[in-house]
Amino acid sequence: MYPGHWSKVKPDAIAATLTGSGGVEEDAITWTELDDRSNQIAQYLYSQGLRTGDHIAVFMENKLAYFELVWAALRSGLFITPVNRYLIAEEAGYIVRDCDAKACFSSVRMSDIAREMPQHAPNCGIWLMSGGVVEGFDAFETARDSAPSEPLETQPLGAFMFYSSGTTGRPKGIARALSGAMIDDGEGSIVHGGLQSMLWGMNDSTIYLSPAPLYHSAPVSFCIAVMTLGGRVVAMPRFDPADALAAVDKHKITHSQWVPTMFTRMLKLDQATRMSFDLSSHRVAIHAAAPCPREIKQQMMNWWGPIIYEYYAGSEVNGFTHVTPEEWLAKPGTVGKPLLGIIHICDEDGHELPAGEQGIVYFEQAQMEYAYHKDPEKTKEAQHPEHANWSTLGDVGYVDEDGYLFLTDRATFMIVSGGVNIYPQEIEDALVLHSKVEDVAVIGVPNEEMGEEVKAVVQPVAGIEANDALAEELMAFAREKLAHYKCPKSIDFDPQLPRLPTGKLYKRLLKDRYWGKHDSRIV
Repeated sequence: MYPGHWSKVKPDAIAATLTGSGGVEEDAITWTELDDRSNQIAQYLYSQGLRTGDHIAVFMENKLAYFELVWAALRSGLFITPVNRYLIAEEAGYIVRDCDAKACFSSVRMSDIAREMPQHAPNCGIWLMSGGVVEGFDAFETARDSAPSEPLETQPLGAFMFYSSGTTGRPKGIARALSGAMIDDGEGSIVHGGLQSMLWGMNDSTIYLSPAPLYHSAPVSFCIAVMTLGGRVVAMPRFDPADALAAVDKHKITHSQWVPTMFTRMLKLDQATRMSFDLSSHRVAIHAAAPCPREIKQQMMNWWGPIIYEYYAGSEVNGFTHVTPEEWLAKPGTVGKPLLGIIHICDEDGHELPAGEQGIVYFEQAQMEYAYHKDPEKTKEAQHPEHANWSTLGDVGYVDEDGYLFLTDRATFMIVSGGVNIYPQEIEDALVLHSKVEDVAVIGVPNEEMGEEVKAVVQPVAGIEANDALAEELMAFAREKLAHYKCPKSIDFDPQLPRLPTGKLYKRLLKDRYWGKHDSRIV
């Protein structure tokens, strides 16, 4: 379903809430308001000449207008591309230009960066700003409110076109064809929400907490799926561990989605704070986006109970695995069995490997249903050398004798030291358990004799002094948990690792510091 349906069923019910932060009051939007405003935006864009298959982009922080824009695109046959709000103007402008957006929406809060974006995306003719007036932009609210709130005569189903996070290179647009369905017909009504209903029991009574930025594929897709089912979304402007627990308590959250760094930060709250919130309404917690250290997940299970589900997938939707709490407790560390696609583990030459051996993870489907926008070479790189319908996200792992997938790391992050393959994730999982470690990244750095050696870059917990004594303490801690050849040869400190709220770590930026590429940026 979509807002046009739910505005008739429960017109005055809340569709979405944005929690307060820093003294700012909560904000909310009803189903009627969401239906009317998304219709108005669709009408405005149509009046500006946009038609089925055209693109729009959004460069905006978490705010309720985000949902208005997404639903406007979905009910008018447009592609919508959320742009990473942490990019600089050149990088954000590249995405707007590359996706061929005809309209781009931003907000006053993002104006310092947004005002420079048009020069990097001259092919985009419509620039709108929410919350105020900035030179070069029209007022979003004025444009929206000038249009009628009736739906378009026909409402073809639009779609997202996400860009990869760019952690290992320039972001890639993930292009898929429109379905050809209408937003209000039988096919269109099940495009979003079926998976959430089947796996996690979401329905029109669901109250879903989204603590992550909406520009990322999983948070915004899940929010739209919840709305499709008639549930209520509670979005946070930004993640804070105590505020997230308070939101579960206040809004009686039933379902939520997290990334592992959020688990780590909540676990590092003092016991009194952690136990001061009523979490009894919380039935399902889902996590994905990055590997979760086994001991961190076990601690979360001990705290929240067996309500934590995990899936492994990418914005490409070339495959999907899922694991229930019970399955994970029986096989700690697994990301589950495939529900979409057939898994093949292959070596670097494409030869398939037996159960238990590590290799590149491929998913087989009847055909590869996506391509990287304007980049056939990157599309081909994602395909198996002999099977065009097998594709990979670049992750390394193995399948056990029962068919459960275990991820080891990304192939691009693997360290080769003296001919030995070392996977950083295992080392990171060990070090992050130390009480003085807030976050950690393990990379390979140049070594004249061995080619590469292992280095850990640690973000200490607030208030902990970064010094030689702490480095020695962490080295000793690593030696207790890891084989000698895996232990870091050195530890550096960084007050803030380049990790986004999505859980993605821009490890390439760290590596470039040590490999002489000092001009590297997130592109």
